Amino acid sequence: MIAKMAMELIEKSREFESRFSRWSGNENLATYPFVENVDAPFSPLKRSLPLTNLALISSAGAYIDGTNPFDTISRDGDLSFREIPIEVEAEDLRYAARGYDAKYVQEDMNAQIPVERLLGYQANGVIGKLNNVWWTMNGFIPNAARAAEELAPKIAERINRYECHAALLIPASRLCHQTLGIVARAIEQTGIPTMMIAVERQIPDKVRPPRTAFYNGEYGCVAGKPNWKEYQFRVLDESIRWIETLDQPVVKKLVVDLETETENIRGEK
Repeated sequence: MIAKMAMELIEKSREFESRFSRWSGNENLATYPFVENVDAPFSPLKRSLPLTNLALISSAGAYIDGTNPFDTISRDGDLSFREIPIEVEAEDLRYAARGYDAKYVQEDMNAQIPVERLLGYQANGVIGKLNNVWWTMNGFIPNAARAAEELAPKIAERINRYECHAALLIPASRLCHQTLGIVARAIEQTGIPTMMIAVERQIPDKVRPPRTAFYNGEYGCVAGKPNWKEYQFRVLDESIRWIETLDQPVVKKLVVDLETETENIRGEK
């Protein structure tokens, strides 16, 4: 099953592996051979959002203080992941950050891992519940072929094991827009709809995750600016509701920028 899925997650996997083998490993990704897909899997939501168990997946490299951090040095990238209970407090988390500045998520966990905001949606009946653990992985995984073969199927299996009905994926860096795009494709192939929030348009257009909500944000605070609850809710609100309403694969622009500009003009922030 894993081999079959890997071929589908990266449509030209051998071509990618050939180009990746020649990649210089440069930090700025100037010559990096990003995955390019044509088709995207798509699964409709089988129940309404107020009855949905929502999975949260982050690539901010979060880990619980005192446990082993992710390897940020490996050329291929660290292919492991962590399951973190939603009860774990922000002060108990550390971040193996590469490709993004961890200052925003350290200042406000919800800027990148919006557990409190999603629990707010749960309390108000927007979603049925936030799953009782969330998933985190390394933000710098250059070897997309290995991510497709090893990481993505394992995450998809765990999402199904917890009987989640939909998944929200939030990348932290430029490269992890690709990684989570691949993970989203794997999850969607198991029949669970996904939504990836993005601040990078070009990579989702290439990787083709099933649903992408895009806006002009910053790496490291993709879920919204730190300590600005209203901004974070603006990013999340449309993104989550689109899981239910979108009927085909798409990268769709959020209205976050327009609403924020209006708020600034009014002097409300």
